[in-house]
Amino acid sequence: MKKIKIGWFEKIALKVWPNLAIRRLAKQIGVRNPTFDKTHDALSQVRRVDLLPLKTGYRGFMIVLDRKTALYFHQDYDHFVYSGFEIGNYEKGDITIFDGLKTGE
Repeated sequence: MKKIKIGWFEKIALKVWPNLAIRRLAKQIGVRNPTFDKTHDALSQVRRVDLLPLKTGYRGFMIVLDRKTALYFHQDYDHFVYSGFEIGNYEKGDITIFDGLKTGE
């Protein structure tokens, strides 16, 4: 990952204008702004996020937005890839899903 230096302006902007600061930092590390802007616009409208393991034979998980839209991710060797979405009514997730994870210390 590309390392960047956070200057005094970014530090102040993170406190006062967080959206502006994040956009500037994203540009410095090469994140495409149109993609970032669309993602931010979509996710800022979401009021509830649930995580659920997949019930199929694949190793993966769902991110459920407002209990209406599920984003599917499947394992591909050492990482997960987005594999589609579905719309419907979904159950609540388990908020303790990450409690058993090791911290990497």
